[in-house]
Amino acid sequence: MKLSTGIIFCFLILGVSSQRWATFLKEAGQGAKDMWRAYSDMREANYKNSDKYFHARGNRDAAERGPGGVWAAKVISDARESIPRVTDFFKHGDSGHGLEDSRADQAANEWGRSGKDPNHFRPRGLPDKY
Repeated sequence: MKLSTGIIFCFLILGVSSQRWATFLKEAGQGAKDMWRAYSDMREANYKNSDKYFHARGNRDAAERGPGGVWAAKVISDARESIPRVTDFFKHGDSGHGLEDSRADQAANEWGRSGKDPNHFRPRGLPDKY
């Protein structure tokens, strides 16, 4: 009797755990789509000084999905910002201009992930579509 109770208990624990992972992965996938949509909108808008807004918006949208979305937003943002740092270092050494911009982008990313309004970074004149 105790063995069967233990087996049932283990299945319940494993079932909940795998359900959490499935939810996490679903949120991460949706968050990645949110990040891609923000990136696509930024490219389409091609609007001066709007990149911080799109960074914040993509991160906020992804984070609203849940822990998986927050994770996806952080991984994507960190990867996206590390590439310019590396290429800028090889072009300009330690004093590259891209580092300051990358830090500002990361601040906008964190702003969005924390649930704050991305319109804080919205430039005047950006079409309402975005």
